Amino acid sequence: MSASHITSTPAKNAGSTPAKNAGSNRTATNEGEKKARLTILPGVGLVDLDDPGVAGRLAERLAGKVGDELVLFAHRMHEGLLAASVAIGLDVMAELMEAEVTEVAGPKGRHNAERVAYRHGHEDATVALGGRRVAMQRPRVRSVDGAEVHLDSYETFASADLLTAHTVAAMMAGLSTRRYDAALEPVGAEVADKTTSTSRSSVSRRFVAATAERLAEFRSRPLGDAKWLVIFVDGFDFAGHTMVGALGVTADGTKVPLGVVEGSTENASVVRGLISGLRDRGVDATDGILFVLDGGKALRSAVKDVFGDKALVQRCRLHKERNVADHLPEAERLWVLRKMRQAWKNPAADEGERDLRDLARQLERINPDAAASLREGLSEMFTVTRLGVRGTLLATVMSTNPVESMIEIVRSHARNVKHWQRGDMRLRWAAAGMLEASKQFRRVKGYRDLPQLASAIKNATSPAEDSVPVTPAA
Repeated sequence: MSASHITSTPAKNAGSTPAKNAGSNRTATNEGEKKARLTILPGVGLVDLDDPGVAGRLAERLAGKVGDELVLFAHRMHEGLLAASVAIGLDVMAELMEAEVTEVAGPKGRHNAERVAYRHGHEDATVALGGRRVAMQRPRVRSVDGAEVHLDSYETFASADLLTAHTVAAMMAGLSTRRYDAALEPVGAEVADKTTSTSRSSVSRRFVAATAERLAEFRSRPLGDAKWLVIFVDGFDFAGHTMVGALGVTADGTKVPLGVVEGSTENASVVRGLISGLRDRGVDATDGILFVLDGGKALRSAVKDVFGDKALVQRCRLHKERNVADHLPEAERLWVLRKMRQAWKNPAADEGERDLRDLARQLERINPDAAASLREGLSEMFTVTRLGVRGTLLATVMSTNPVESMIEIVRSHARNVKHWQRGDMRLRWAAAGMLEASKQFRRVKGYRDLPQLASAIKNATSPAEDSVPVTPAA
């Protein structure tokens, strides 16, 4: 029985039917085709489930076929379940494309005066499958005026995006280009012999192009669709170069990587470019924003120059502890750090600041540089305390640790890169790593207290007559 007998269509009248009924029969046939409920059965093809005689015809078609299919599957299983599944998947791809051809050009071998397209044979092609390109035959369709008709199913299967996404995921997981082919999922010898795009150079080109595109998108994507409450900015070392990364926190506690530049937080042009870029991309400081920064003076100046009085600055307390301790001999560090941490815990900001100024006077006798380091920017060490932040949220916003945690993930993704080149290679890896890290993010600890923090920031950055009392976060 031919494949055309599988689909359900009203029977055509015999040749003796009067000509005047031909038009109505054609109309009935077209209506029947429109109402047909079509599906694909492996090894059978396109069938109409609404055809009352389909069961009997399927029994005839499947006689002996099920056994053959099981024998073929058992043969493929010798190369593994995944390889067998890939082979079946290619068959399904082919049948889905043939189904679309039938939808566009109509059933094969059936005359249709209203046909808008026709089959035009097959040609060699490739589809993306399991991180490689696999050769297969794809059907071609042309319109009645001779133009090529694109098949959505084939374009989906052949999409470079599927291949690129697999490549980036593999590289970000630490896989090297030379091991890419060996690490691919098994697809069977027959399929593997027809694969392409797995060479070291092909993988490298795809990764470079994909990460360059992601870097450009990452550094230019609009930021005006969210309410930004806290922005952390910190410098970090990456593959021997200094970079500056920005991480934002929305009003509901979601962490979002905002940008990355190469350079130091003490480089005025570098940090000003980063901060002004955030403003130009839509960061709105109308209700104020809390910036948590490392100790870079140029960075602090850039924030104030760009956002003015709408920016509240909290200096990172952990950076301050490290900077002071670096000036002290080992024997003096423990008691100094203990006094600093006691001051951080004091809910009265003025008292905590006074205690640290007293500590600075003590340090003058031990190391004047340590005392100067402690005094520098001291009032901005207590910004979050003055905002009434307490508990878990205080541990989150008192330092740039959220940025440092993100960068550790970036370094982990790039751990197997041995030969760093000039140009944008570090930036591409850093941006790709930050985007990958964001997939692991949870909301910041203490996010339930963010509404109180938002009110406190708004009050602190608004004219006095607009201020309203704020209950400190618990």
